[in-house]
Amino acid sequence: MIISRLSTASQLRVVSSRSLPGARLNQSRSIVGFVRNALGIDPPPNPDEPQVSNRFFPWDQSPSPDLRARAERIKKLALCPVTGKNIEYTCPISGIPTHHSREAWEKDENYHKNKVYEKLKKVNIYEHDLRSGRSFPEFDFPNVQGMDRAVNLQNWDLYFYTRGFYSMDTEFQLATVTKMLSYPLTIASVMHEYSPYSLYPRGPVTLEGLKSISALRYTLYPEQHKSATPKDRPTRIFILGARAESQLPGHVWKQLQYLFPTQSFDIHFIGPECAVNEGKVPSEAISVSGGSSETQPLTKKIDDTLSLVYHPQYFHTLHEAQDFFPYDPYNDIFFTFHPGYASPENEAHWMGDTMKDLLDTKCAIFTTGFNKADMLSDINIVKQKYGKELDMLMEPTKNLFGSTKWELNDLNPQEVYQFNMYIAGFRGKRYHAVKYT
Repeated sequence: MIISRLSTASQLRVVSSRSLPGARLNQSRSIVGFVRNALGIDPPPNPDEPQVSNRFFPWDQSPSPDLRARAERIKKLALCPVTGKNIEYTCPISGIPTHHSREAWEKDENYHKNKVYEKLKKVNIYEHDLRSGRSFPEFDFPNVQGMDRAVNLQNWDLYFYTRGFYSMDTEFQLATVTKMLSYPLTIASVMHEYSPYSLYPRGPVTLEGLKSISALRYTLYPEQHKSATPKDRPTRIFILGARAESQLPGHVWKQLQYLFPTQSFDIHFIGPECAVNEGKVPSEAISVSGGSSETQPLTKKIDDTLSLVYHPQYFHTLHEAQDFFPYDPYNDIFFTFHPGYASPENEAHWMGDTMKDLLDTKCAIFTTGFNKADMLSDINIVKQKYGKELDMLMEPTKNLFGSTKWELNDLNPQEVYQFNMYIAGFRGKRYHAVKYT
C-alpha cells in the first residue's frame, strides 16, 4: 500500500512536469535541494543577503549620498596622522579616507602593524548594510515572555535564544540589533535577578553595590518578599545626557519592560540634546506638562506599563527645582551612557553641580564608556574630585551587552569604538546612623 501510494505520487509529479511550464525546472531544483540537504552541503549564497563582497564600497564612491558626504566631511575636518595635513587619500583596504597621500598611508607603521584597517572595513560594510535597502527581519522583536520560560542574560546569544528573537546568524544582523538594544539591555542586566554581574571577587560588584542593587530588586520582585508593600509609583530610570538613546522607538524600550513583566517603568531622558520625534508618534500619545514643549517635559505613553518622559534641560536645574523629589533608592536608578566626564569639553559641566546633585540623590548611578581607557578616565576623575563622598558599586568591567557594531570618529578616522563597551557604577556615600549615649 505504501509503495503504490508513492508510485502514484511519482506519476502525478511526472504528469504535472510535462503539462505545466517550468515545472520540470522546479523538479530539478527540488532534487538538487534534497541532495544538498542529504550531503550536508550549504545552499549557494543569496546575492541579496549581506556579504562583504556586496557591502564594500569606497566611501568617496559610495552609492549612498550620506556616505559620500561623510567622506567629504572627513577630508575637510580630519588630519593625517603622519603628515598632519588634510586627508585626501582613501585607504584601499578599508575604503575610508585615512591619510594625506598614498606615501603617508604606506609609512604609517601603526596603521599597518595593528591592522587598523580591519575594523575600519567593518565600519564601512556595516554602514553600507544599513543603507542597502534589504529587509531587516531581525527587527521583528518578540513580545511578552511566557511565564514558563526563563531569560538568560549571560550574553547576547543566550539572551536572543531564550527570548525567541529571529535567528541572527551574521555579523550584520548582530551589529544592527545590538546597537539598538544595547541601552535597554545594559540597564536590565544590572537590575535583573539573573544579572550576569556577580559579587567581588568573582565579579565587579562591590558590597555597597550589592546593597543598592538588592534595594531595587526588593521592589522589582515583591512576590519574593512577604513584607514588601505594593508600590505607589513606577520604577524611575533617569538617563542623563541623553542623545541617541532618546531617539530609540518605544518598542525597543519595551524590551526592557518585558524582562520585568509585573512592573511598570517611567524612563526619563534628561539633557538639552534629548528629543522625541513627534512626527512618528501619535499625537494622542504625547502630553506636555504645562508650558511650552521647549522647556517642559513631553511624555510619550507606550502603554500602561511604560512611559518615556523627555526633559530638554540639565539635571541640576531640575534637581534644584525639586521636580523629581523625593528620590528613593528602592525605586530610582540613574544611567549616563558614555558621558565623557573627563573630556575637556564636558568636564566643567559634569564635574560641577550635576555630579554634586547626582551624588546627593543617594541612588545608584551606572555609567558606560566607549572603551576601557574612556571608562577608566571617567571613573578616575570622579574619584579624584568626589572620592570621599561616594561609594563604588561596580568596578569598571566589560559590558556584556555592549554594541557589537563598530563606529567611526569622523574627526579622527583611525579611531573606532563601540557603544557601551564598558560599564561601572557608583553612588553618593550613605552614612550609618551613630547612636550617642
